[in-house]
Amino acid sequence: MPQNSGMVDTARLDALDRETRAFVDGLIEQLRWKDVKIDKLMHELAVIRRLQFGRRSEQLSSGQASLLDEEIDADLAGVEDEIEALREPPVTPDTRKQPKRQPLPAHLPRIEIRHEPDSDLCACGCRLKRIGEDVAEKLDYTPGVFTVERHVRGKWACATCQTITMAPVPAHVIDKGIPTAGTLAQVLVAKYADHLPLYRQEGIFARAGLALARSTLSQWVGSCGVQLQPLADAMRTMVLMQPVLHADETPIAMLSPGAGKTHRAYLWAYASTQYSDLKAVLYDFAPSRAGFHARNWLGDWCGTLVCDDFSGYKASFEQNGVTEAGCLAHARRKFYELHVKHDSPVAKEALLWFGRLYEVEREVADLDAEQRYRIRQEKSQPIADGLRRWLVLHKQNVSVGTATAKAIDYSLRRWSALTHYIDHADVPADNNWVENQIRPWALGRSNWLFAGSLRAGQRAATIMSLIQSAKMNGHDPYAYLKDVLARLPTQRADRIDELLPNRWTPAASHH
Repeated sequence: MPQNSGMVDTARLDALDRETRAFVDGLIEQLRWKDVKIDKLMHELAVIRRLQFGRRSEQLSSGQASLLDEEIDADLAGVEDEIEALREPPVTPDTRKQPKRQPLPAHLPRIEIRHEPDSDLCACGCRLKRIGEDVAEKLDYTPGVFTVERHVRGKWACATCQTITMAPVPAHVIDKGIPTAGTLAQVLVAKYADHLPLYRQEGIFARAGLALARSTLSQWVGSCGVQLQPLADAMRTMVLMQPVLHADETPIAMLSPGAGKTHRAYLWAYASTQYSDLKAVLYDFAPSRAGFHARNWLGDWCGTLVCDDFSGYKASFEQNGVTEAGCLAHARRKFYELHVKHDSPVAKEALLWFGRLYEVEREVADLDAEQRYRIRQEKSQPIADGLRRWLVLHKQNVSVGTATAKAIDYSLRRWSALTHYIDHADVPADNNWVENQIRPWALGRSNWLFAGSLRAGQRAATIMSLIQSAKMNGHDPYAYLKDVLARLPTQRADRIDELLPNRWTPAASHH
C-alpha cells in the first residue's frame, strides 16, 4: 500500500508540474504578445506625435487643418489609453503628472449627488462619525442645457480604530475627467450622427459660456473610441452568425501623413438583411479597396453575400460555403441611365420588365418566408424567364460595345446571381438596404472633408456602427450612447451583449 501511495503522489506531482508549466508558458506567451502590441502602439504614437509637430508645414486650408488637429488629438488619446491598459502594473495617478484643471464655470446650475457608506458602523463594531467630504464635479449635458453634477462623498471616521470610510468613487468612462456619460454622448452624436466637427462644437459650447478646448474634446472622442470597441467586436460576432449578409463599399478621403494631401481610402459596410430578426450594420475602414479587406473581415463566414459586381468579393465566392447573390437594382440602373441619357426604347422596355419584378417584391415585403417563396415562384420566376428571353433576343440586334449591349451583357453575365433570390426566401432582391446605411457617410464627407488617419477612420467606423445600428433598432442614438457609456465601466465582459443596440434596454438609474 505505501508503495502504491507513493506512485499516486508521484503521478499527481507530475500532473501538477505539467499544469504549472503550461500555465507559465501561457503567461510568457501573453507577455510576449503584450510586448509586441505595446511596441506597435509606441511606434504609432511616435508617428502621430511627429505628425502633430509637423502639421504646420502641411499645405492645408484652415478648415482642413482644424479637422486634422482634432483627429491627431483623438488618435493620441486612443493610443495612450490602449498602452495604459496593456501595461503591467497599470499606470497609477501617482506615477503620472496630473494637469491642473480649470474649475467648471460657477454660473452653470449644480445638481448635487451624495454618496455615503451603506452603514455607519465600522468594521470593528463602533459607530462612524462624519468628519468631512470630498467633492468632484462632472460636466453634464442634456440637449441644449449644461449642468454640473456635484458628487459629494462624505468622510466618516471611527474614533476607536482611526479608520476613515467613504463611499466608493462612481465609475466613469474617463476616470478623473470632467465629462459625464451625457456630455460624451452629446459630443459623439454631434460629430458622427449630426456631422459637426469638433471645432464647430467648440464654438457652440463657447456660446453657452463654457470654454472647452478642442484638444479636450478630441481626447474624449479618442478615449470613447477605445472603450466602445468591444461592443463593435461583439456586434461583428453576432452579424457573422447571419446566413445572409449585405456588403458594399464607398470611397473616403484619408490624409497621407507628411504629404499634405489625401488619398482614397474605403469604408466597407456589412449588414443583416431586412428579413432578419437582427437589425445591425458594421462598418470597416480600410486604406484601400483591395479585396483582401473584405476577405479578412468575413473570415471563415459561410452564407449568401448580397453585393454588386465588384471583383474584390470574387475570391470569397471561390471559398466553400460562400454564395453570391446579385443586386437587381444595379442591373436595372444600367438601363435607367440609358433611358435618361438617350431615351432608348430598348431601355424603356427593360425598365418595364424590372418594374414587374419589383411589384412582386413590394407584395411580399411583409410576408413570412414561406409565403414569400411561394409567391416568388408563382410570379417572379415567369417574369424572370421572360426577361432573360427578351435580353437574349435583343442582344442579337444591338452592336457590340454599345452602351445598350453592355447593359444587356451585365444582366446576362450575372443572371444566376441576379435571380438567386427567387429560390431563396431569406435573400433580398437587391443591395439597397445596405446602400441606405452608407448614406450617413456620404453626408459626413461634406463636413469632415477627410479622415485624418487610419485610426481616425476606424474609430469613426466603430462609433457609427453603434449609432446607425441603434437607429435601425428604433433607438435615439443620444439616449443609447448616454446609457451605454454610463454602464460600460462596470459592465461584466461576459455580459457585454446586453449593451448592443439590438438587445439594449435603458437602465432606470445609474447614481
